[in-house]
Amino acid sequence: MTKPMELGDIKEGSYMMIDGSPCKVVEVEKSKPGKHGSAKVRVVGIDIFTGAKKSYVGPSESKIEVPIIEKGSAQVVNISGNVVQLMDLQTFQTIDAEYMEEDIKSRIQPGQEVEYWKVLDKVKIVRIKS
Repeated sequence: MTKPMELGDIKEGSYMMIDGSPCKVVEVEKSKPGKHGSAKVRVVGIDIFTGAKKSYVGPSESKIEVPIIEKGSAQVVNISGNVVQLMDLQTFQTIDAEYMEEDIKSRIQPGQEVEYWKVLDKVKIVRIKS
């Protein structure tokens, strides 16, 4: 799920959709309006699932999509290759997560409590809770 927002209102540290992928905004550059045009905004973002750097340029009044990030806590039930099966601690629903950083992938074990983000039907393990 996403919600619309004006490109001119985006700030560093927020999230937006670039080329159909949810990205964390790491750089925002605004130019002044010219004689015959409107102000332009250049945004650089990092894809939250792949880590790829993406950029977007558009007029400041143009509409962009902002992803809605659902955050939750879960317990690791099973690890099978690249897929980690999680059980949400509030709804007791099982969730399959494929995306995580390498340092988390090397330390994750069944029974641990983790924090996850669900964005556009994809699940990413963000951190392992102590």
